[in-house]
Amino acid sequence: MPTVHDWINSPLGVVEGIFAQYNSSPDWEQKVLDFFREKLKDQEAASWVPSLNDVPLHYLKTSSLVKFRCMVQDMFDPEFYVGVYETAAPPPESKVLKLGKYRDMTDCEVDLNSKHVVTMERQSFYCVPIPGESQWVKDGFARCSQARVLPSTSYMPQRHKRSHEEEDDEMESQPHKQKEQLTGNHAATDPFGHGDTKRLETGSQGANAAASGCPHSLELNFPLPGEMGPACLVKVYEEWEKFKVNDVLEVYGILSVDPLLSVIAEEREGHFVDSMDGMESLEEQRAHSPPASLVPRVHMLHAYRLQHNNPLLPPAASEVSSGFLGELASIRAELIGFLTHVLLGDGLAAEYLLLHLLSNVYARRDVLPLGKFALNLSGCPPSSSYTEQLFRVLQQLVTCSHRVGMSLGNMNGLHFTPQKDYTANRLRSGILQLSPNTLLFLDETQLQQGQLDAAGVRNITALGNLISWQKVDYDFSYHQMEFPCNINVLIASEGKSLLPSDCHMPLQPQLPPPNIEEYMGALQAALPPSLLNKFRIYLTALRHQEYSISEELTKMVEEDFVEMRKEDPQSISADDLHRTLVVARLLSLSVGQSTLSRDRWVRAKHLEARRTSRTQQRTINSNEP
Repeated sequence: MPTVHDWINSPLGVVEGIFAQYNSSPDWEQKVLDFFREKLKDQEAASWVPSLNDVPLHYLKTSSLVKFRCMVQDMFDPEFYVGVYETAAPPPESKVLKLGKYRDMTDCEVDLNSKHVVTMERQSFYCVPIPGESQWVKDGFARCSQARVLPSTSYMPQRHKRSHEEEDDEMESQPHKQKEQLTGNHAATDPFGHGDTKRLETGSQGANAAASGCPHSLELNFPLPGEMGPACLVKVYEEWEKFKVNDVLEVYGILSVDPLLSVIAEEREGHFVDSMDGMESLEEQRAHSPPASLVPRVHMLHAYRLQHNNPLLPPAASEVSSGFLGELASIRAELIGFLTHVLLGDGLAAEYLLLHLLSNVYARRDVLPLGKFALNLSGCPPSSSYTEQLFRVLQQLVTCSHRVGMSLGNMNGLHFTPQKDYTANRLRSGILQLSPNTLLFLDETQLQQGQLDAAGVRNITALGNLISWQKVDYDFSYHQMEFPCNINVLIASEGKSLLPSDCHMPLQPQLPPPNIEEYMGALQAALPPSLLNKFRIYLTALRHQEYSISEELTKMVEEDFVEMRKEDPQSISADDLHRTLVVARLLSLSVGQSTLSRDRWVRAKHLEARRTSRTQQRTINSNEP
């Protein structure tokens, strides 16, 4: 039975052992997957696996087992590879059947004329770290890891820091050295051609790879500016159709950072053939086969969708401890008190901000997303750093977030929606390519006079569609493709926002502090870390709780709505009923109730009455529409 050292440090050895024992059986591949899935069921064992999110690449050994917490940013075309092959040893009796699966390069010469060569198909996902992931989340996962790693001697990232002149000098002085390492006595020609035997790259896309090898020339295609962390090409062998773009995954697989991948890329670039002759374009080769030192390959053995990325909770957010559930009332009261201070003493606004942070699109009825609760917090001071400080506080509570200052320069200059690049055959990312339950903070206090250009108008339209329909239209040049999303949009504005929202909450500061930065800093410093963690668990866990309304309560709500319409037919609409139902749902979840009660319905109506009264008063005072 393989030891921990075997299946983490040498997973290919485990795979090859199973293949050697069961290759005559049609289910040997399933036995490989079952082995690793069984090992990784144990959370402690899974914590032994090094994570690309936490560990620098040069500390990891190629062909070892790694994990990667990521979002699928793009899916490339399927590629063919040599799945099973026979070695090309001279005596026929010494030939051995070997496995090419879960690797980029074969480790010996291949007899391509052998009847035992099997060509297989795999899919490539371009995966990036979860966009906007909070630093406390990254630190939390790093603390949970029990992996022990040392700098790898087989991986040399310094290679790509050398100048082209140094590489050219070496190639001139030893022109055959690298080619012989790559192919034996043969140059890298057609991998399936003319009966040659050679050391073979197992993926056909990689055989046509080209990349510059220079860090500055490779665009890692992160959705958000300033993001750090590795991007990976994840090679998927089974059931890739069950995954989709923007899925958030925990991937376990075999790491490949073979330096020969970059050698092949450089040689292919030197012998580039134009795409009109049936080859990939140079841009496509660079995008699909970047240097392994910058974009490592991970050959997937196991992956699952993440319901959330909160390191303080088990993978299923509903599996919170009974002790925590017993504390819900006190945690909620403490959180409301904290948010009230953050909102400068406005307790009603704190209630609505809490509901916003708990909101989640739980279903779709036709085109209508159910559960969304985009909040417009107006009345924010325009001349101070309040909105920036507010966002920093919220970053400490949620797992993923991003702030967009809606200045004229940003609206006209930033790229919001992803766009298909047909030359590179890849999806160029945009700011709105975000993972589910990300808090998108739109700072409208930065609005200024000026003219939106065509790009700015498209960006405003994209934001409106996101808020109203929870969808983003990706630009495929000849058509638009809708991608559903689940993003919490919070709009901070001076007056009522120009963008749509599900709820407008005018802020009424009670005691505006003289120095916002000092005030917010003192608030966070006074918050005990243990209580802060309880806030984080509370917001993630309750967002994913089940919820329902009984037939009895449904009938009561309908009758209540009819009475409200009789009393004030001009002011009460179907939209008001829908919003009150959403408020009632979120109120119920906030106290740990999975079904609507009469008390929560009455409380929701009371909150809505107070909010509506404040909104109407603000409209009269400021002449807002």
